[in-house]
Parts: sequence; C-alpha cells; structure tokens
Amino acid sequence: MYFYTIMNNKIWYVIGLMSGTSLDGVDLVFAKFMKDNTYSFKILKKESINYSEKWKNILFDAFNYSGEELAKLHVDYGKFLGELINNFITKNDIENIDFIASHGHTIFHQPELHYTLQIGSGAVIAATTNKKVICDFRVQDLALGGQGAPLVPIGDKLLFSEYDYCLNLGGFVNISFQKKEKRRAFDICPVNIVLNYYTRKIGLEYDDKGILASQGEFHKDLYDELNDLPFYTDDKPKSLGYEFVVETIFPIIDKYNLTIKDVLKTFIEHVAFQISEVIKRNKSSNIKNNKSNVLITGGGAFNDFLISRLSSFSSSEMIVPNKEIIDFKEALIFAFLGVLKDENEVNCLQSVTGAIKDHSSGIIYYP
Repeated sequence: MYFYTIMNNKIWYVIGLMSGTSLDGVDLVFAKFMKDNTYSFKILKKESINYSEKWKNILFDAFNYSGEELAKLHVDYGKFLGELINNFITKNDIENIDFIASHGHTIFHQPELHYTLQIGSGAVIAATTNKKVICDFRVQDLALGGQGAPLVPIGDKLLFSEYDYCLNLGGFVNISFQKKEKRRAFDICPVNIVLNYYTRKIGLEYDDKGILASQGEFHKDLYDELNDLPFYTDDKPKSLGYEFVVETIFPIIDKYNLTIKDVLKTFIEHVAFQISEVIKRNKSSNIKNNKSNVLITGGGAFNDFLISRLSSFSSSEMIVPNKEIIDFKEALIFAFLGVLKDENEVNCLQSVTGAIKDHSSGIIYYP
C-alpha cells in the first residue's frame, strides 16, 4: 500500500551516500523528493562519518592492490557501508525507505581506457540492510563512450537551477552550467586531494580556513608550470582521477622542494585561476545584467583563503550556502540519481560526459 501511494503522489524517501576522493569520510542523507511539474527536495536527516585511520589507510593504498585484494575489498567495503546505513537508520528512527542510492568509493577512473571502479558492493549493501540498492552509476556511461563523470550536473539542472554555475570544491573541482540549451560540466583541476595530501605531511587532516596557505609565499615558477599542463586546454568532455594527481601533479610540486605553506598558497592560486578562466570562457547568454552567480559547495567552501582568492580572480558573485547544502549536496544528488533511475528517466547527460546518448544509468539490487 505504501509503494502504491508513493508512485501516485510522486514522492520518494531515499538514503543517499557519498565517499569522496579526499578520504574525509562518508556522507549520508535521508531525503524526501517530490515531483509535480518540477522536482524538489527536503533533507530530513544527515550525518558525516569520518573514516578510521584503518579505513583511511586501506582506501589510500587500494590504488596499488592486486585484483584479488580489490575483489575482497569491494565486498568488505560494501559490508562496512551497509552497517553504517543500518546504524544511521536506527539512530534516526527511519521507517519508510524506498531505496538506498550509493556512489561507492572510487579506486580507478580511466575513461580514456574505458574503465572505472567504485568499490562497495551493492549486492552486499542490499543484503546487509535488507533494502533495495541503486549503485554503479558510472560504468554504463563509459560503455557508451562517455567519461562516466561528472554525474552531479543533472541534479544541478533539476534541483539548483537558480544558480548560473554550480561549483563543487571536493577532492577535485568540478563545475556545471547551462549553455546554449545544454548542460555543460567537467572537472577543472584537483583541489582538496592535493591540499590535504600536503597538510597530512605535517600532521593535519586539512588546512583549516586556509590559514596556513595564507601565510605562505607564492612561487611563480610552480604556478606557471601547473597552469601550462595540457589538460587545461583540452576542450573535449573530460574528468580527473587520482592517477592524474599521482603521475602528474605531485611530481611537479615535489621537484621544487618548497615549504608546505608555500605549496598550499601556490596551489590555491593555481586553482583559483583555473576556475576563473573556466567561468570567463563559458559565459552564458542566459545571465542577466552581466553578473553571474556561483553556488559553491564541497569541503573547499570552508577554505576562506581559497574563496577570497577566487573572488579576486572573478567578477562573479560567489555564494556559499548553508552548511547542510555544502556538506551534503553530493550525497543528496546521488540519492536523486537513484530516483531518476528508478523512474527510468535520464540521469546521465551526453552533453556532459561525451557518451553517445543521454541515458538512465545505475544497477539495481534487491535484498
């Protein structure tokens, strides 16, 4: 009877979860989605759960695991996520759940070689929680010739349309905007995955508010070499993975032997410049009064120094929303991707990923 009511009133109750490449933890949301002429949402419950040192080390090292080790980790991590969800449900007295939508944790992302891997078995999550699970949102897009990323832009378009640009400052910077009646989106550059890597060298998980970066010295040679990377002049649909950081970014930075503060300051300057250049090159005809607004979410939204440098490079209005949206927008949108998949509606855009067509992506597991 409950399922019948949901279907006719176009209301869904969904748990969405997201683990980012910066290894800060798992974000969970319990959200209500409504559909009338347009989609709307309400976040009912939310929680961020930090990784233990054990899990952080495992996920960091998994890039070097053998196939057999990854197969086992896929199952173990699925069990871990399932138990997190069960605790979240119990703690918040959640009763009505249509399904769980899980992004998983990305280990490999090599779209040019047509493969990607997000661990966290959906079958194991379904068995552990006794709930329907929708997951593996990226693999179908790669099979259709796309990048498998970014996936959030459909949520930006349908849930956050009042903003000219949606900018996420997570492990990587990605941007989404409407241009010539099509949604455009792509990764711009690494951000927190690099900044946090260097702060961990001095025993800090991150640079709180960018204070350390603000105390550093700017290094122009490093800045110029980073900005000259071919990735930034490639206009085809593109996305970034940890491989790019390990193979390209870290070796460039490390050869200069700078202090941590100098690295942080110079890299933030690089990030702010790259973001501003993308906004400048992609000015939409829909923008009124020559003044655009930019919604900023992700952990980097709390980096005051980064936001100030970005504001100095760009004339756009930088909008940092409430903490709930900053912290949980990605988990919310992956829950929404599950809604679209459940309805067999498009949740992956050709104009964004470069796939041969728009499509409804994801794999469904039943308990």
